[in-house]
Formats: sequence, structure tokens, C-alpha cells
Amino acid sequence: MAAKRLVGESCSDPDEPNEKRMRPRPSFASVIGQAVMVNCLCTALEPVVRKVVNEEVEHSLRHRLASFSRSPSLRIQAPESSTLQLIFPKGLSLPIFTGSKIMDEESNQLQVLLVDTRGDPMVPVPLSNPIKVDIIVLDGDFPSGDGNNWTSEEFDKNIVRERTGKRPLLTGELAVTVRDGVASIGEIEFTDNSSWIRSRKFRIGAKVAQGSFEGVRIREAMTEAFVVKDHRGVLYKKHHPPMLGDEVWRLEKIGKDGKFHKKLSSEGVNTVQDFLKMSVVDPGKLRRILGLGMSEKMWDVTIKHAKTCVMGNKLYVFRGSNYTIFLNPICQLMKAEINGSIYPTHNLNNINRAYLKNLVRQAYANWSSLEEIEGISNEIGLLTQGDQMVDQYPNHQQIMMRSFQQNAYLTDGSIQGYMPNEMQAEGSNWQISQTYLNPPIENGIRLNILESNSNDDLTSPRSFITGG
Repeated sequence: MAAKRLVGESCSDPDEPNEKRMRPRPSFASVIGQAVMVNCLCTALEPVVRKVVNEEVEHSLRHRLASFSRSPSLRIQAPESSTLQLIFPKGLSLPIFTGSKIMDEESNQLQVLLVDTRGDPMVPVPLSNPIKVDIIVLDGDFPSGDGNNWTSEEFDKNIVRERTGKRPLLTGELAVTVRDGVASIGEIEFTDNSSWIRSRKFRIGAKVAQGSFEGVRIREAMTEAFVVKDHRGVLYKKHHPPMLGDEVWRLEKIGKDGKFHKKLSSEGVNTVQDFLKMSVVDPGKLRRILGLGMSEKMWDVTIKHAKTCVMGNKLYVFRGSNYTIFLNPICQLMKAEINGSIYPTHNLNNINRAYLKNLVRQAYANWSSLEEIEGISNEIGLLTQGDQMVDQYPNHQQIMMRSFQQNAYLTDGSIQGYMPNEMQAEGSNWQISQTYLNPPIENGIRLNILESNSNDDLTSPRSFITGG
């Protein structure tokens, strides 16, 4: 039996093929050495690769820029300083309520103008083509600081949008076309008040619509800041000026359904006309009705507002057996004819004034039965008359209105022969201004005179006669 060969002998047998021999494994040190060599190679090649890449990129960029410069339509131009601007030429009619049409201060449609700030700021500048303009809402606090310097980006950031779940804040014609430098804005209105933003105010702005104009920047327009009130407030709005037929609470310091309103209504003073008539005939009573709750300052404000009332041109006639007096709508004496004679209403003594006062009070008490006639259409209301003469009616059958000063009269003789018996007691001292006598006197000249003092004081004891 043959002896087994040792393992060592079989491994060293020269007759076995080389590929069948076991390959030696690389040592750890040799692996580390190879890695270090590769890293050194990359480090050495990096500057060369970076240089080649940079050269190729620069070459490509030069080629691209050369193609841009050859095409005029693709050239990049530096921005130019703009002098074109949109403006609102007139202010807004205030106050503004939700649901109410927004108008300018002259109750006309709003307009937008395109102007050149280098020239007349109110002269429109026409462009070769129309441009579209958007109407938007701005925060009332914008712009801060210098009010004339803002960028388009700042303008856009301050546009106010509607509250979540609400309708668009501004509705109506919000896109207009500017032709020949002018555009009229149709009906626009707010749907929400301004109380919910920090400034509590809005502005209306105008900006060129995107893509509408290619060229220099056209600066945006904006109005002054204003408050938008809820539409319920319009029901309690004061009227400026008030009308005779307005309810009395339309006057300043008299609130609707407030204590002053209730006190006046209980005494039959329901309209502005009622208020003014009582202020002329019996100002003391009117003051007592309002009571101590209305201070003197409040009273002055109310009376001043009432005195701006539109008087109209109606006259009210109160007739008796030997007299006819003509009153304006607030019970001021405009003309008196007694026994067909002249009745001057200036420089009266107490008895004569008392006689007229009685007639005016009777007319006031019977106001609903007075005859109403049309006066001259251009008649000026007594409450707004100043110190200078207003001579609108040149002949004797028309009304003359004149403010008097006590030292301004030229006198010439008595006119006892033209006075009714009731006036004879102290009539011998009466004098009449020569200005009002046109000889010859025939059948009793009908003289129409109005006196008022320079302060338009309705509380004067002479108010029922003079309007002063």
C-alpha cells in the first residue's frame, strides 16, 4: 500500500499547473499605499482640469454675448428715469359709505390723468397708443416718510385685498383705458368698511396694467387717505347744506331719536324749516326746548349749520283788512304794505316794532293758511346775506334787500301821512332814507326793505322783522 503524500509535498510539486496554485493576498500596507498614490494623482490633475473647464466656459459665454450684441431686439437697456405719472386731479367727495358710488369733490365721476412732472402737472400727456389702467385699494398708511418716493414693488405690497370670505373690496369699473392722457372711471363702490385694518383708512390707487405699456415706468396715482363707513351710517348723515324739508336731526348736534330730537318733535319742530322759523320768531322758546343739555358751543354749531340752509325763492303772504306782509320761508319779513302806504322796517320805535311783531307772530301761528307765491329765482337767502347791499329788485313792486348801518341813513322829513293810525303815536319822529323815495309819490309807494345786522344773529329781538 502506497504511503500517503504529505500536504507540503503536494503543494510544492513542480509538476502541477501554475494557475492551480493559490494566489497570494495583498497586504493591508499595499492597499493603503495604492490609495495614497491615486489621491496624489487627482490632486495633481485638478488644476489642469479646472483650467480647461474655465477656458471652455469663457469661450462659450463670449460666443453667446456676441450673438446678443448682433441682435438689436435683444439688447439690454439701462432703466431710464421716468417723469410720467398718473394722478387723480380732484379730491374725493367725503364721507364715503359702503355701497355708495364714489364721486369727486364736485360730484362728478373720478378721472385719471397721465401727466409729465416736468411740465404743468394738470395737463394730460397723450401717448401714441392707449394704455390700460387698474384701479385698486391701498393701505391708508402708505407711503410712509417721503410721500413722493416709492417703487412699483412697494406699491404692489400695499394693495389691500378683501377679508377672507368677503366680496371683492372694491367693485365696479376697475379697469379703464387712458386715451389722450385722460380716463373717466365709471361707477365704483366699496363693499367693506375700513375699520379692520391698522390705519383704519384706505386710499384709491391707479397703476398701469401689466403688459399694457412697454417703455419707461409710469408712476402710480393715489388719493388722500380716507375712512370708509358702513352704509348704515348714511341713514344718519348730516346734510351740508341742509334743505328746508330735511328732518331736524339732519342739523349738527341733533342726533336722530336723541334727546334734542325728541324734545323738538314734542313741540312740533320736525323739520329744518320749523327750527329756523322758531329761531326767528321766538328764539328764547327754542332755546328753552333744547334745555341746558345743549351748551352754548353746541347751540352755536347748530345755528351756524342751519343758517347755511338753501332758502329757495318762495314767499308767504299774510293778509288782513288793512295790511299785507310778505315773509320768506323762515318767517323773516321781506315786505310790508299797510293801508297802501310805505312801511319802512329800519329805525323803528318800540310801538311801531311791536305792531309789526304782532303781525309776524300772527302769520307764524297761521302758517299753514298763508298764501304761497313764487319769488324771484335768484333771490339770496337772508341767512347768508352779508353787510353789503344786495339790490336785486330795482322797481317798487319787487323785493329789495339791504343791510344797514345805523349811521348810514339820509333823512328827509316825516311820512306821517303814509302811516296807519296804529303807528301815529310816535310817528312824528320817523325818518325815512332818501334812497328809498322816488318822487313823485303816487298812491302810496310800495317799498320793500330788509334789514339785517352784520352778524346774522338769529337770537336778536329784531329777528322777526329784520333777519338780523
